[in-house]
Amino acid sequence: MSEKTICILGASGFLGTRLATRLARDRHTVIAPTRYREGARHLLVLPSLTLVEADPHDPAQLTGLLQGCDAVINLVGILNEKGRDGSGFRHAHSEFARKLVQAAQAAGVPRLLQVSAVKANAERGPSHYLRSKGEAEEIIRRDSGPELAWTIFQPSVVFGPDDSFLNRFAGLLRLMPVLPLARPDARFAPVYVEDVVEALVVALNERRTHGQTYQLCGPTVYSLRELVVFVAQTLGLRRGIIGLPDWASRLQGRIMDFVPGKPFSTDNYLSLTVSSVCSEAGLEKLGIEAHSLESIAPRYLRNRNERSRLSKLRRLPRE
Repeated sequence: MSEKTICILGASGFLGTRLATRLARDRHTVIAPTRYREGARHLLVLPSLTLVEADPHDPAQLTGLLQGCDAVINLVGILNEKGRDGSGFRHAHSEFARKLVQAAQAAGVPRLLQVSAVKANAERGPSHYLRSKGEAEEIIRRDSGPELAWTIFQPSVVFGPDDSFLNRFAGLLRLMPVLPLARPDARFAPVYVEDVVEALVVALNERRTHGQTYQLCGPTVYSLRELVVFVAQTLGLRRGIIGLPDWASRLQGRIMDFVPGKPFSTDNYLSLTVSSVCSEAGLEKLGIEAHSLESIAPRYLRNRNERSRLSKLRRLPRE
């Protein structure tokens, strides 16, 4: 595998950190732009990574960042926006994709990998999130041209140490004896973060992936209720999990729209109205055997639970 210079947009996030670590281990040169250097300091331990403080949304800066790169990987995405009209999602997803394609072409970058979402659809997506992700895909397919080879990945929810999905429910279950759960029958096929990283690495090195879209799912489909029950059982917690009817789920989203940080929102509710499940085995097509949730998640959930327990003990007054 030849060494490359690769720009990762969104390198400081959950998936980005894992990907940057893998690419650095494979002796690639990694460029990691960030608007907030302090929030990405954990990447500085990677010897072949250069952390650049810049605004990737500025077209001139983005073009400059991509100069000399062999590939660019776009992991930029948000699950919620400050407002409720979809403009935040379009800014982060579709508008940024347009800027990225133009900047990559101007800088002469030959390769683009885009991480989207399963069920992203510009026309039929029920939420701003899924529609804007679908719009970004359409822009890349339509505007890249022959000089910019693209590959799009559509993962279901991604799990792994430090994920914001299972760990969020773990935190809620530790605090709440009863958990009201919106859209309890929503379906997911959680995919392990390292399997997603492997898919991206394969695509960087194999021409057969050019111009292809891969759905990435784990081996098992779960309802949201089953996933929350799994987390509770893994942590040894006896909790009441109350599945909300649809009208109450929508109401919960509307109320949470006004809660700082938006732990849940109307847009999240709308995304949950479609199953986050693959219709094809993208990992298998790439020669990757998917890891099961049960083989990975208990280790990091229990480790975090133990760290939380020890932290509480340290805070107790000593006699």
